[in-house]
Amino acid sequence: MNRISRKTTQGFNLIPCQLIEKISNSRDARVCYTLPVAGSPKLFLTQRVDNHADLGDFEICNRCNIDNTGLVCHWPSEDVLAFFSLSHADMFRSKRVIELGSGYGLAGLVIAATTEALEVVISDGNPQVVDYIQRNVDANSGAFGGTTVKSMTLHWNQDDFPYIVDTFDVIVASDCTFFKEFHKDLARIIKFLLKKVGPSEALFFSPKRGDSLDKFLEEIEGNHLHFSIIENYNAEIWKRHQMLMSGDESWPNYDKDHCYPFLVRITL
Repeated sequence: MNRISRKTTQGFNLIPCQLIEKISNSRDARVCYTLPVAGSPKLFLTQRVDNHADLGDFEICNRCNIDNTGLVCHWPSEDVLAFFSLSHADMFRSKRVIELGSGYGLAGLVIAATTEALEVVISDGNPQVVDYIQRNVDANSGAFGGTTVKSMTLHWNQDDFPYIVDTFDVIVASDCTFFKEFHKDLARIIKFLLKKVGPSEALFFSPKRGDSLDKFLEEIEGNHLHFSIIENYNAEIWKRHQMLMSGDESWPNYDKDHCYPFLVRITL
């Protein structure tokens, strides 16, 4: 097997991945993720291996008023969310979980395969991305045990989703706060989706990116939600961060503001 290209794996390298095969006449490849916990299954994802968008991608983005980031690559904060979920399975056990802006769905699949969650919904606003998610759900269905796993097209500004309002014990998301124009709708949908009876929370892994995270948290407060920010939330992730800050060549030009995801816990 070959290591997948640096453009796809550049990051914290918490979950080893290998290129299984390049799919002929396609921009896609099958990638194997080996979860670093004894007894955990391997996960097989289909994802793009180039980071170039074409005209069709932009036409869909314009038509749906969405961004194209879910197709560009596997983002480092998703790796962090997946690793954190592996290390904190008790936070998801017997819970209803939804991942927002999931891209190819690695973190949601990890939660479904390793935490004994009751249900995991893996969502994105880009219909092309959701097609990949469903393929990846189907490819790994044998790893989920009794957990129900679904893909979903979900736009943060939509109003017609009464069947999932007040439903989820846990919302997870990674690197979803970069675009300020989506902050208001993202904060709003968090409030709609979180279960009102009993404990519930959203776990966001987001770099600061200038004032982008701060602006998002202003919207969170504006929706009368509560939050806390944790900088050092996992010993292994913090260790990797410190190595990269010291000049580790696996991620050239690593910058804390742009790259390191803070954990934001949001509650009603």
